[in-house]
Amino acid sequence: MSTFGLWSAILVIGGATFAYRFSFIVLFERLSVPEWLRRGLRFVPIAALSAIILPELVVQAGVLNMSPLNPRLLAGIVAMAVAVKTRNVLATIIIGMLVLWLLRSVLPG
Repeated sequence: MSTFGLWSAILVIGGATFAYRFSFIVLFERLSVPEWLRRGLRFVPIAALSAIILPELVVQAGVLNMSPLNPRLLAGIVAMAVAVKTRNVLATIIIGMLVLWLLRSVLPG
C-alpha cells in the first residue's frame, strides 16, 4: 500500500468514526430521550470497560486463573479499591501498576 493510500484510509476511517460518535451527540440533543434510556446508558462505559479489563485480569496464556497468587487479579482488586476510595484515575493507574510490578517480582510464576 502506498503512503497516500495509507493516509487516505486513516483519514476516511477517522472521519467515519468521528461522524458515527458525533451523530449520537446531535441525536440526543435534538430528540426527547426517555428517562429510563438515559439512566441505562450511564452504565454503558463501565460495562464496556469491564468487558475489556476483566479477561486481562483472570485469563493468562488462554487459561482461567482465579488463584490468590495471580498478580494481575490482585493488582486489579487493589486498583479497584483505590478507584472507589479516591475517585482519581491517575492514582488508580499509578498504584495499580506499582502493585502489579511489586507482586510480579515477589510471587512465583
